[in-house]
Amino acid sequence: MSETLQATDDVEASSEAAAESETTAEAEPQSQSKTEDLLVQEGDIAGDYLERLLDLLDYDGDIDLDVESGRAIVSIDGGEDLAKLVGPRGNVLESLQELTRLAVQQETGVRSRLMLDIAQWRAGRRAELAELGRSTAEKVVASGERARLHPMTPFERKVVHDAVASVAGVHSESEGEEPQRRVIIFPKP
Repeated sequence: MSETLQATDDVEASSEAAAESETTAEAEPQSQSKTEDLLVQEGDIAGDYLERLLDLLDYDGDIDLDVESGRAIVSIDGGEDLAKLVGPRGNVLESLQELTRLAVQQETGVRSRLMLDIAQWRAGRRAELAELGRSTAEKVVASGERARLHPMTPFERKVVHDAVASVAGVHSESEGEEPQRRVIIFPKP
């Protein structure tokens, strides 16, 4: 009799596990869909905010919204005045990105990680930094001596770390406090 009860319990447990697995499998795409919907909403809010800003400044620009790598991406292209919104070394761009994130957070109640690019400045900067990271890493491999790069923003450091990771025989770390935080590239022992 106890063997029969045990077998019944095993069948019920197996059925519950299968049902739970199906529920989890169904919930995962719904959760992913909700996340993507939130990111699209963030992009829409950011686009509206930036469109109002461009209107106030009387600047021309086309706003493009996208979702990539779990974050909303907002790009403004066109117009000759847009370089003024990038500023030296992207300082104005960083500030506008933070203001846009705050505008999104105020409307959604959720902290935003959206990325703003203006006049493809970040795209060009990403290519420069990737080359800097790779070439410096190769020099470190050849010389065996560590290298310290100049202070960078979090965006810039991430690009450099990714580029260094693609080179065998080195690793990178960040050191220092903002805004003087920099990347150090070390040879692997």
